[in-house]
Amino acid sequence: MTIRAGIGGWSYEGWRDGVFYPADLPQRRELEYAARHVRTIEINATFYRLQKPESFRKWHDEVPDDFIFALKGSRYVSNRKLLAEAEEGVGNFLKQGLVELGPKLGPICWQLATTKRFDPDDISAFFDLLPAQHEGVALRHAIEVGHESFACADFVELARKAGVAVVWSDHPERTPIADRSAGFAYLRLQGMEAGCPTGYPPAELDRIRRICESWAGGHAPQGLSHYGDRGDSRGEGGDVFAFMINGAKERAPAAAMALADMLKGSE
Repeated sequence: MTIRAGIGGWSYEGWRDGVFYPADLPQRRELEYAARHVRTIEINATFYRLQKPESFRKWHDEVPDDFIFALKGSRYVSNRKLLAEAEEGVGNFLKQGLVELGPKLGPICWQLATTKRFDPDDISAFFDLLPAQHEGVALRHAIEVGHESFACADFVELARKAGVAVVWSDHPERTPIADRSAGFAYLRLQGMEAGCPTGYPPAELDRIRRICESWAGGHAPQGLSHYGDRGDSRGEGGDVFAFMINGAKERAPAAAMALADMLKGSE
């Protein structure tokens, strides 16, 4: 089991001119630089449009051997009224060439609109569309929900049955659900503050560290909202992906690196 602290994307104006990237770093080398300072990156571009196989191949070649990419699933799948009707969209997403990432391919995060309400039949049918592998490459899926109607045992049980991880998000418009439903955990952290050099104050980063370590060890952290039986969230540990996404995004790399340092210090 591995805990990885990372960022969302790598091409961001607010990280240039010495904020994260050296002032003289060419933009074409930003991924290479970022991948040597954080252990995972969530690719945002895949949410907006399909990519080319050669792009995935290029990204694969620019990062270290032990680096992992997460992908945001297509909005043309996750933002539709009926997820059960997304079979073609899921197929197109998988066929765009993501297998070129090979072992560097991590979870696919399907982000639902904050207005999407929980419909057990629709969610169950959607989970049935998410395969465990594509062209011989293993796939892991996560789902980020928003509406409070998802805060129930029925949703947790459907996710657990499908082996889909429920994303834990600290965004004010998304309901945080701490139940473990897959063999890995996925955090999207979106409460960074511009006035804090590390995005989150040290005490809050340490709380996030303890949550990550708890999930990696197969525990159910105290103080978080569980909507299924809390005991069912305990068991075998697994990988943890913690992405610094939003809020004061300019602080995301510093926050990810500070969290990684805390994790190293607690080993």
